[in-house]
Amino acid sequence: MPGKNLTRDEARERARLLEVESYRIALDLTRGEKTFRSETVIRFTCREPGAASFADLLAPEVHSVTLNGRELDPAIVFDGARIALDGLAAENELRVVASCAYSRTGQGLHRFEDPADGKVYTYTHFEPADARRLYTNFEQPDLKASFAFEVVAPEHWTVVSNAPEAGREPAGPRASKWVFEPTARISTYITAIAAGDYHVVRDVYEGDGQTIPLGLLCRASLAEHLDAERLFRQTKSGFGFFHRADRFEIDYPFGKYDQVFVPEYNIGAMENPGCVTFRDEYVFRSKVTEAAYEGRANTVLHEMAHMWFGDLVTMRWWDDLWLKESFADYMGTAAVAEATEYPDSWVSFAIRRKAWAYRQDQLPTTHPIVADIRDLEDAMLNFDGITYAKGASVLKQLVAYVGPDAFYAGARAYFRRHAYGNTSLVDLLSVLEQESGRDLSAWSKAWLETTGVNRLVPEVETDASGTVTAFAVRQEGEPARPHRIVVGRYEDAGDGRLTRTGRTEVDITGDRTEVPDLVGSPRPALILLNDEDLTYCKIGFDEVSLATVMNRLSDLDDPLARALCWSAMWNLTRDADLPAREFAGLVLRHAAGEQRVAVVQMVLEQAESALELYVDPDRRAAARAHLAAGALRELRAAAPGSDHQLAWARCFGRTAISADDLTFLRALAARDETIEGLDVDDELTWLFTETLAAEGYADAADIAAVLQQDATVAGRQHAAACLAALDDPARKAEAWRSVVDSDELPNAMVDAVIRGFTHASDPARLSIYTEPYFAALTRVWAERSIEIARRIVVGLYPMADVSPELLRRTDAWLADDGHAPALRRLVLERRDDAARALKARARDAAAGDAADRAADPAARPTTA
Repeated sequence: MPGKNLTRDEARERARLLEVESYRIALDLTRGEKTFRSETVIRFTCREPGAASFADLLAPEVHSVTLNGRELDPAIVFDGARIALDGLAAENELRVVASCAYSRTGQGLHRFEDPADGKVYTYTHFEPADARRLYTNFEQPDLKASFAFEVVAPEHWTVVSNAPEAGREPAGPRASKWVFEPTARISTYITAIAAGDYHVVRDVYEGDGQTIPLGLLCRASLAEHLDAERLFRQTKSGFGFFHRADRFEIDYPFGKYDQVFVPEYNIGAMENPGCVTFRDEYVFRSKVTEAAYEGRANTVLHEMAHMWFGDLVTMRWWDDLWLKESFADYMGTAAVAEATEYPDSWVSFAIRRKAWAYRQDQLPTTHPIVADIRDLEDAMLNFDGITYAKGASVLKQLVAYVGPDAFYAGARAYFRRHAYGNTSLVDLLSVLEQESGRDLSAWSKAWLETTGVNRLVPEVETDASGTVTAFAVRQEGEPARPHRIVVGRYEDAGDGRLTRTGRTEVDITGDRTEVPDLVGSPRPALILLNDEDLTYCKIGFDEVSLATVMNRLSDLDDPLARALCWSAMWNLTRDADLPAREFAGLVLRHAAGEQRVAVVQMVLEQAESALELYVDPDRRAAARAHLAAGALRELRAAAPGSDHQLAWARCFGRTAISADDLTFLRALAARDETIEGLDVDDELTWLFTETLAAEGYADAADIAAVLQQDATVAGRQHAAACLAALDDPARKAEAWRSVVDSDELPNAMVDAVIRGFTHASDPARLSIYTEPYFAALTRVWAERSIEIARRIVVGLYPMADVSPELLRRTDAWLADDGHAPALRRLVLERRDDAARALKARARDAAAGDAADRAADPAARPTTA
């Protein structure tokens, strides 16, 4: 569709020409299950009267277009994505009436019927450019306006939008019209409505001279699981944090604050001002660990930070997406650490968010934090680990560089100067330079405008007595960047703990930096670069420190130091410097001694990934059995009912492979066997069932029996995954057809089927789908929404068929220059994953039996 993919140049020209004053949007959601009526009136000015431009709309039918009282023929001016506007006046009014389509892909206005009770829910998601699926607009972030919504819906529904409700009136049989106050000036992509049979809980925040009405909304079938007290407490803590005089200080600018938990959501959450939307998996219907609550709190406060960074002040174009996402990622973690019950939130950031960034930044498609976004397809793919986690990591480095006081003073000046406007990189740097007195141009070029991750490695020399005679930090990777780091020195405390006995803060510049502070002191058991995690880098170890980590990681008494060591060892594994089986052994030796369950969960997930991707295929089954046996041992040993017990249960449920383990897993799922304190609830039952299905220990009848006990939307998604996981060629073929050859499945079901399809007891059996995958790519990209197409392209790439032949087949496909750039990017990234897996497998194979010995929890290796 020619006009669907808006380019940056087109957006710049339209912003040069137009200024938008207001929208009046009237929606009627009572006209059936497929489409709804959308009437839009836009008032805008044109700087060059007589010029031509266009408005955006994605709709199956346009009934009328009126420009300044002049009727335009929709058949002539509407091409399916754009409405051509010619002969513009200095002041203009555009009125468009259309029938727009409900979505099943999570874009535009998504409609969902809950199988648990038949109740209906709708909600919007627009980022980066899907508001045009709801109403006619100028779909770009720098054409801000005020929006006034009216919504006709069934009278028993709840309807919320960005602004407070101004009134309600009858609108026909069993229908009402909700009228909302006009919003402040905001961008189209953060406008929002949610309408349906929502369960609602109300509260109010009072403090800092503000009164903010609060709301929590979710499906009626989830109402019993909505922990409103905890969510309201964390929401209020967030407002208290951001309103502090030494933080943002500026009052929350959008009146009320609703948080809506919605079904089949494509992302974690979205910062629509006054109407924040979250995936409703955050309403936990089964037991979860405290790490899940911490992660949700981080998302809640991440979205709240957006009310200032992103909503009040918005990037001009998607090149500067980092101006909202990097800041929200950083501020969300800072707020959780300082204002909630999770003061160690930076530990979770170090082990999980930065792992995402490190992976993304080593792909061939990595990009600067300030990216080159040519069009909307580019923008869609840049919601990634660079924009979020690397950006947040770099901001943490910036705060250490300029100081917290100057950083927050700069933020306050930025909000005051640009409130309700749009900005780019230079606007932020100018206020930070003003407040800090530092020239940030070199810092920006090094950190925001380049790609790649540096690796810092210690160089230690000692004399015969073990005294350090020379110490330096070597920086690897281009470009060499300025890093402010802490060098931590750890020794045995005499009580079994490894404790920090020395701390040196130093600026790393160039390829090699001498650190004289360590010279003359005894060589410590562990030298930890980037202690306290001030900068964004990978780290290496000297030989003695590596042996200490391998042997005594769990003895480190500082949780952040442990997390940094775990992160470093995972990076060594991904880089094929450490055999994957040795990493799995490290996990079995030390994860049980890790106090923070968020770290336990992450390293268990990494161990499982290592088995799937990086272990020599000839040794994979034995390595998986070894990990499963260790997981079961720790499951039995963990405190009954503890988070650690649940984490080990999940690991065992995903890795069980021997006949004895699978038989026991099946008995656990059937409640014929029990482990004290372990509640095998619906979610855990489904996890076990999917493994049993893939390994031939459950069939379709077993899956149907579990579904009968959990006939919810989540249960249906799990059942679809389990059916696709069955070790049955016919089931695999049906799963493939339902995703690749049909567009009948909604977005969440597509995810479930792909997950089950790729879950195979013998991955080699999926090799027959390698050629069909490449044959389908162009068609899938052309016919599906970019969101669904992305899931198919990424999820079905034949990682089960990793081999040199797969790389050659991928290269042959990439050699065709006719593919869409965004599609090429996704395939190229998956090719890199396959190449990395091959390299790691070769390293693991070369280690031979030595890696098996190192994987033994009883072993104490000293080298890697």
